[in-house]
Amino acid sequence: LPFAFCLAAHAAAPTDAEIREAYHKSYRYEKAQNYTDAIKALSPVVTAYPAGYTVNLRLGWLNYLTGGYATARKHYEAAIKTAPDSIEAKLGHTLPLLAQEKWEEAEAVAKQVLRVDPSNYLANLRLAYALRLQKKFDAAEQLLGAMLVLYPTDVSLLTEFALIKLAKDNKADAKRLFNDVIVLDPENVTAKAQLSKL
Repeated sequence: LPFAFCLAAHAAAPTDAEIREAYHKSYRYEKAQNYTDAIKALSPVVTAYPAGYTVNLRLGWLNYLTGGYATARKHYEAAIKTAPDSIEAKLGHTLPLLAQEKWEEAEAVAKQVLRVDPSNYLANLRLAYALRLQKKFDAAEQLLGAMLVLYPTDVSLLTEFALIKLAKDNKADAKRLFNDVIVLDPENVTAKAQLSKL
């Protein structure tokens, strides 16, 4: 069996074909935005392999999509326990943490990723977000300045940078950055709303 299912089963293990079908059903339900059934489709897999990496990673994502943030966190934590060096599991874990406004925990997880992969785009972006919402504006600004050297026209980075400038009451720089965002993404909701205020 692949790595995802290599741990000893705690129940009658489904066959390889049954596992594949469970995943295929789950992906089909997700595509239809039926996240509850996408989760249910994986029930036989997670029952048989409660510590399985892939199934916990996927259930973390699906529960995040449903707004079941506490459950999502449990699944991501299970995936990390099985594969402690996994960057994807840690990045996934930041999503429910941010959604629950657990800024310090999200900061800590993002920093774990950055110790391994200092230029990781998502880890830097999510860390900057968590820092801003803790009012650690200088640290967030420094982080984003470095990332914008690598991704000068990235709308998400520019928007976050503009929000930090605004939080620091640097309205001129914020306005310039939001205008840059509008050039790149004319329908950007955040930039349009902030520019109307500025």
